[in-house]
Amino acid sequence: MTAERASLSRVTVAARDLARLVLPVECPGCRRPDEILCEVCAATLAHPVRRCEQDVPRLDKMDGWPPLPVWTVTTYTGPVRGVVVAWKDRGRRDLTGQLVAAVRRAGEEAAPALGGRASASGATSGAASGAASGRAGGPSGTPLWTGSLHVVPVPSTPAARRRRGADLVRLLAAGVTEGLTAGGLPAQTAPVLRRRAAADQVGLGARARGGNTSGIALRRQADVRGRWHVLVDDVVTTGSTLAACCRALEAAGGLVLGAVVLAATPSPTRR
Repeated sequence: MTAERASLSRVTVAARDLARLVLPVECPGCRRPDEILCEVCAATLAHPVRRCEQDVPRLDKMDGWPPLPVWTVTTYTGPVRGVVVAWKDRGRRDLTGQLVAAVRRAGEEAAPALGGRASASGATSGAASGAASGRAGGPSGTPLWTGSLHVVPVPSTPAARRRRGADLVRLLAAGVTEGLTAGGLPAQTAPVLRRRAAADQVGLGARARGGNTSGIALRRQADVRGRWHVLVDDVVTTGSTLAACCRALEAAGGLVLGAVVLAATPSPTRR
């Protein structure tokens, strides 16, 4: 980022924060006045963590193997949609603590299953693509890696980070890292992916979303070979972004265990 752009970003964030001081606060989920997040809307972030990959079509490689497991805190409908949009695109950084706490809980609850999934695969660094889908053979319970698990935030475009004043998904990834570690699976946040300029995913159809993720690639000098990774994103819809991140990591010899997201768009049957 150039010095001029960095300065502009700081001014934008400062103006946004000043506006929050003089404008009335309302809950973004239901518009209840004088509430950062009302009790009813906050309860939507306390739902039991569940698996949702069966509702994410692009994660199914249509080869007979199960899709990448994805854990989600809640469903991207009703007040949750309002909360996420306000946080991402309307400057509601005062929601960060509650959203990060929600994905931290998801990470902690997913940790036992992710650890078991890794041990059951018996993978080695030379079998990255197979291990990423749980396909590699080997003795159950074999130690698979040294050091900590990599928690990888799905990358945002440079323009989105400037507009929002922060890498918000990276904040979620830090929460998931804490949760995994608390759940007995040592982890560290590793922003090893980058994304070239592209259109915002909001409002795009399935075909357009698939084409819009072609700019995801590994950062220079990122070392992922033989390491296990868990992806983190705010919302999963078709799964095209998660699938593109998997391809980038696997092509470089990385192994992907699963993903944790804040919210998942329901399938048409759920609607």
